[in-house]
Amino acid sequence: MAEQHPATQRPIDAHGIIGDMRSAALVDDQGSIDFFCWPEFDSPTIFCALLDSPSAGIFQLAPALANARRQQIYLPDSNVLQTRWLGNEAVVEVTDLLAIDEDVELLPLLIRRVRVVSGRARLHLHCAPRLDYARATTQARMDGAAVCFQAPGQPGLRLVGDRPLQLEQDAAVAEFLLEQGQSAEFILGGSDDPRVQCGAGDLHLSRTLRFWRDWIGRSNYRGRWREMVNRSALALKLLTSRRHGAILAAATFGLPESPGGVRNWDYRYTWVRDASFTVYAFMRLGYVEEANAYMRWLRGRVSDCHGKPTKLNVLYGIDGRQELPEAELAHLSGHGGAQPVRIGNQAYEQVQLDIFGELLDAVYLVNKYGEGISHEGWKHTVQVVDRVCAGWQHKDVGIWEMRGEQHHFLHSRLMCWVAVDRAIRLASKRSLPAPFARWDQARQAIYDDIWSQFWNEERGHFVQHIGSTALDGSMLLMPLVRFVGARDPRWLSTLEAIENSLVRDGMVYRYRNDDSRIDGLDGTEGAFAACSFWYVECLARAGRLEQAHLEFEQLLRYANPLGLYAEEFDPHGRHLGNTPQALTHLALISAACFLDRRLSGDKEVWQP
Repeated sequence: MAEQHPATQRPIDAHGIIGDMRSAALVDDQGSIDFFCWPEFDSPTIFCALLDSPSAGIFQLAPALANARRQQIYLPDSNVLQTRWLGNEAVVEVTDLLAIDEDVELLPLLIRRVRVVSGRARLHLHCAPRLDYARATTQARMDGAAVCFQAPGQPGLRLVGDRPLQLEQDAAVAEFLLEQGQSAEFILGGSDDPRVQCGAGDLHLSRTLRFWRDWIGRSNYRGRWREMVNRSALALKLLTSRRHGAILAAATFGLPESPGGVRNWDYRYTWVRDASFTVYAFMRLGYVEEANAYMRWLRGRVSDCHGKPTKLNVLYGIDGRQELPEAELAHLSGHGGAQPVRIGNQAYEQVQLDIFGELLDAVYLVNKYGEGISHEGWKHTVQVVDRVCAGWQHKDVGIWEMRGEQHHFLHSRLMCWVAVDRAIRLASKRSLPAPFARWDQARQAIYDDIWSQFWNEERGHFVQHIGSTALDGSMLLMPLVRFVGARDPRWLSTLEAIENSLVRDGMVYRYRNDDSRIDGLDGTEGAFAACSFWYVECLARAGRLEQAHLEFEQLLRYANPLGLYAEEFDPHGRHLGNTPQALTHLALISAACFLDRRLSGDKEVWQP
């Protein structure tokens, strides 16, 4: 039988995601799983056609229906994905899920079910895992009616189905005919997993649907964008590790921020930068336990097993490991030819002063709406704030992890102010012991430094870093963290400058520096989706509600058909970068909550 697979890579936004909060897989709108790390989020891929070709691993299950219209939907209030073909001869649907079990230690179990809704159709299956990022020689063998996949030094896989499977070039293949109302089921999992057997698909599906629906049913958001907010919340939950409590920045690696470019990073890790946004989003939607679990994970990074303070890194593995060295997968051609394809992320070695502000903002929020801080936790907080007071005047690489020269970045200085400010607020509210005079002196010094060093009188706006006249999308956080009033004249002139320089049809670029020494990389990148939602919130806070509403609706149209967002947009609003991007969905939730309350005339907006 001839191999059945797409001839070319599918666009980034032509994918849905399924997951079990231990791993995740991307399913394209042609019925192919072309990206899947197994058994962990950051394990090597078993399917990686998205970053090369089907020879790097693919699992296709699709009907032979010429000129059929294809659609993808999630079963309501879940992360169970359905791909549909509407043709003249038949209507076919493939349902994909990673099963959720009560035991969080169980290996991921992929279930694919195909059903003919109308007519009759011939189905093709082609399952070709290529283990260890397609670097290992993967061999397939028959084991009774099942197919086993193995490679030296890699965990084995087993595929079963209720239709006969055959071997072809170390792949499992099948071709079969289904009549109206008939279905077929295939399950892929660990080679020794007793759950890899046919007949239990209904039970796994019902358990998985019940988990997702029970979880999203606890959301307290009832605003006008409920469908999009719920989808963002479900995406965030999918990116959460049930075993550890950490949240991934994105499910993928290597997807380019510019077509054919070199800005291809691995985002399958947890960034401290996202901490306050994560806590805000979960708290705002009523998911206090998720916010608490994330903060417990963060506390484990601030101190060691003996309770002693440790160096705070920019990012961590989801299991808390600190070293994430970069490597290049030279054998992969990249998405759209974008090379190099990188795994690991050397940013763990960088100095970013902003992470202290994001950490302390998250600590403050959890103490206000969730678990109270412990005695040991407060001792560590004091040590962190003292470190900020001693080092806030240093240079760093900034929020965007510049790989060029270090500078005095405005956003880093701003978040140092947030760190000290939130600590003072927390100590005051909880009557905690603190060196208030010294901290307040540092807070005032940082405040004065920002207004004197980063305000350009000639240009009439704040600048990205000392010695620069450039603007930066991270400035949009200045009123959101309550450093400056949203209607302060100087802030409004900065917002106008950002609109003139960084905004294109509601899409906001992080920066537009042509000098490659700024970020140390060749080429350019797309508009940053999170900045675009921050912009909407800034407009709403400035009282420009009609414009904010319109810009928000436009941004919602840039989602893929499933309501998911990657990291960036190209000039046409198509997706660039790793996907789905947690920070984008966090920013969407924040903007939707604030704008909905303002449009409803409620001035008592929930505030951190």
